[in-house]
Amino acid sequence: QVQLVESGGGLVQAGGSLRLSCAASGRTFSTSTMAWLRQAPGKARDFVAGIRWSGGSTHYRDSVKGRFTISRDNAKNTVYLQMNSLKPEDTAIYYCAATDTWPYGSRWYQTGEYDIWGQGTQVTVSS
Repeated sequence: QVQLVESGGGLVQAGGSLRLSCAASGRTFSTSTMAWLRQAPGKARDFVAGIRWSGGSTHYRDSVKGRFTISRDNAKNTVYLQMNSLKPEDTAIYYCAATDTWPYGSRWYQTGEYDIWGQGTQVTVSS
């Protein structure tokens, strides 16, 4: 089994930056892809960014391209989400997720694609 633990959330003013971390432990070799998803109050959980452990290819939702960067440290089994130029609409609980599949196209955006989840970390951006 794989366990995911997120950290790094908090309160920041619009235009500011935060870096989220997701530490994976357990049978991490069984996962191929990691992702960050977020859920704002009263809204569905949405895909934000994803990365493959092998090769490091990435995918982003359009609204965060150029502002967010996902990266991984294979030696530490940790995935990061660097968030710059934050906006109030980025306010949400951010979840780290993992899958043993290789999402492509619209599959990146399907929450059912991911079968392992962290507990979430709150990000609040004030205007």
